[in-house]
Amino acid sequence: MRHFFSYLIPFSILFWSVAIASDYHEQLILKPLPQSTLLASFNFRSNTSLSQFEAHNFRYFPRSLGQVIQHVGTKELHLRFSLGRWDAESWGARPWDGTKEGGTGVELWAWLEAETDEEADRKWLSLTNALSGLFCASLNFIDETRTTRPVMSFQPEGDHPNSTLANMQLLHGVLPREVVCTENLTPFLKLLPCKGKAGISTLLDGHKLFDASWQSMAIDIRPICPEGGECVLQIEQTIDMVLDIERSKRPRGNPIPRPPPGHDMKCNSSKPYHSDDTCFPTDFAEGQEWALDQVFGKSIKGTCPLTDPDVPPICIQVPHVRDIYTTAGSTEFKNPNGFSRCYKIPSDEDFSMMLPQVSQEGEQPATNTHVLVQPDTPLLYAERSFTGHGYERGGVRTILTNPSPNTEVEFVYMESLPWFMRIYLHTLSTHVNGEAVAKNNIIEEIYYRPALDRVRGTQLELRMRIPPASTVFLTYDFEKSILRYTEYPPDANRGFDVAAAVITILPSTSPDAPLARQKTSSLRTTTLLLSLPTPDFSMPYNVIIFTSTVIALAFGGMYNILIRRFVGADEGPENISGLKGKLIGVVSNLVGKLKGGKGKV
Repeated sequence: MRHFFSYLIPFSILFWSVAIASDYHEQLILKPLPQSTLLASFNFRSNTSLSQFEAHNFRYFPRSLGQVIQHVGTKELHLRFSLGRWDAESWGARPWDGTKEGGTGVELWAWLEAETDEEADRKWLSLTNALSGLFCASLNFIDETRTTRPVMSFQPEGDHPNSTLANMQLLHGVLPREVVCTENLTPFLKLLPCKGKAGISTLLDGHKLFDASWQSMAIDIRPICPEGGECVLQIEQTIDMVLDIERSKRPRGNPIPRPPPGHDMKCNSSKPYHSDDTCFPTDFAEGQEWALDQVFGKSIKGTCPLTDPDVPPICIQVPHVRDIYTTAGSTEFKNPNGFSRCYKIPSDEDFSMMLPQVSQEGEQPATNTHVLVQPDTPLLYAERSFTGHGYERGGVRTILTNPSPNTEVEFVYMESLPWFMRIYLHTLSTHVNGEAVAKNNIIEEIYYRPALDRVRGTQLELRMRIPPASTVFLTYDFEKSILRYTEYPPDANRGFDVAAAVITILPSTSPDAPLARQKTSSLRTTTLLLSLPTPDFSMPYNVIIFTSTVIALAFGGMYNILIRRFVGADEGPENISGLKGKLIGVVSNLVGKLKGGKGKV
C-alpha cells in the first residue's frame, strides 16, 4: 500500500511488459495531494538494442548523450536536478519510492569501466565536463573534493554480466549550491523524440515547473536484458513536481497575489468564533475545481506519433465517485480498485480534463475519501540540522523515525561532507526515544573515509536498523577549518552548502512484507547551510591600496633623482628654442609695443 503505483498495479504490470518490448513510450500520472496540491509525474522511456547502440545507430536514443557515454565508457548513469523540499508529513511517501529523487542541486553517480582508480578519475572528469556542456549545468565543478566512491549506498540497477562487473567503478558527486532553472529544462526536452512539440511534454513549461513547491528531473541510463530477448540500453527521463493549485491557477498576466474580496474568502468554519462577520482564513481548500489547462497554462497537443499506442498517456489517481470531465474523443479506463483511471486521447487534437469542485458543506458533505486518495505512510522520516554555536566547532543531529508499529527498518545512511568539516568520529552517538543506547544496537556497520585538506572530502556510511515505532537521534561533533581568502565564494557571509544525506532503505527479507518493503527505496534529507569564520575582505583591498601608494611615491621620487638632470640657472642656454621660446618672444613683443605707445602719448 505504500508504493506510489499501488493503485495502478493492474495497469503497471501490463504497461511495463509493453514498454520493454516497445522502443518509446510516455505517460503522465496525476495525483491530488492534501493541502490543495497536485503531484504530476512525467515519465519518458526509450529503448535501443545494444548491437545498434554499439554500431552508432541511434533511433530514439539521443545521439548527443549516446556519444558521450560511448566515449567515456559509462555502463550505467544516473543524473538528478532537484529543487525544493518534499513534505513527507503532509504528502506521504515519495513518488517512485524515492528512486528518481536527488538532493537539492545537482547529483550524479555512474559506473565506469576502468581497471585502475586513475583511469576512472580521468573518465569521470571527461564525463562531468561533457555533461556540463550538454545540460548547461556546473557539473565541471565536481572535482576530487566533491567526488566520493560509495561502498554500501548504491547498487547497479541494470543487468550487467559478471565479466563487466569486475571492472566497473562507482563514482558519486553532488553540487548542493547549483540552482536548477530553465537552462537545464531545455536540454532535457531536446533529448525526447518529440522535443516537447507533441504529447504530454507540451505541458512542460519553465514558469510552471520552477514555480512548483518541489520538483525533480531525473535521467537514468542502464542496460536491460529481458528473459529470452535481446539486451537493450534504456534511457528513462522523469520529471516530478508538486504544484500549488491556487497559485498555479493564477493567470500569467496577473502574477501578483492580491487579497480576495470578502465574499470569495475561504473561512475555517470549525473555529468556535466563526460567524458571519468573523472569518479565520484557511490556507487551502480541499476538493476545489481545477483543469489541466489552468494548472499548466496550456492543453496537451495530441500525442507523440512515436509513442506506443497501447500505453494510455494520462492517468489520474482519484476515487471513482469523483467526476472528471474531459474533451471529446478520449477513452477512459477505470481501475477495478476504484482509485485510479487512465485515458487514451486523440492523436491530433488538444486534450484537457477538469475536476469539478466537491462541496464539503451542506446536508451531505463529501469526506476526504471522496475527494482524494489518502497518501501512503513513508517507511522512514528523516530530519537533519546543525547544533552548537560559534565559528570553531559544531555538531550534526539527524532524527530518524520509523512509523511502522510492528516492522523494523534497515537502511544505509551516507553523508558526503566537505573537507573543511573535520568530524570527530569518536563523538558519534545514538539515542532511541531520548535514551542513550549502545551504538552496536543501532549501527551494524561503519565505513569512514577521512578527509584530506583540499584533496578530498569526508565520506561516512552507516548501516543502521531502527526498531518499530521508534525514533533514533544520530549525533556527532565536528571542527570548522579556516579557509584562504581566495577560497571563499562571492557571497561568503551566506555560508557554505552541505550536501543532503542519502538514505537507502534495504528490502525486507521477510516473505510477509508488503510490496513496498520488498524493493529498495531511498530518500534525501534537506541540505544544510554551514557558517565558517569569514575574514574582512576590505582589509586586503586596503593593504593593496596603501602598498601601491607607498611604492608609487618611493618609485617616483627615486626615478626622478636617477633620471632628471639638474643645472643652475646661470648655466642654462641663452637662446631658448621651441614652442616655449616662441611664446616668450610673442609676449615680449606685445609688452614692448604697449610701452612704446604710452611714451608717445
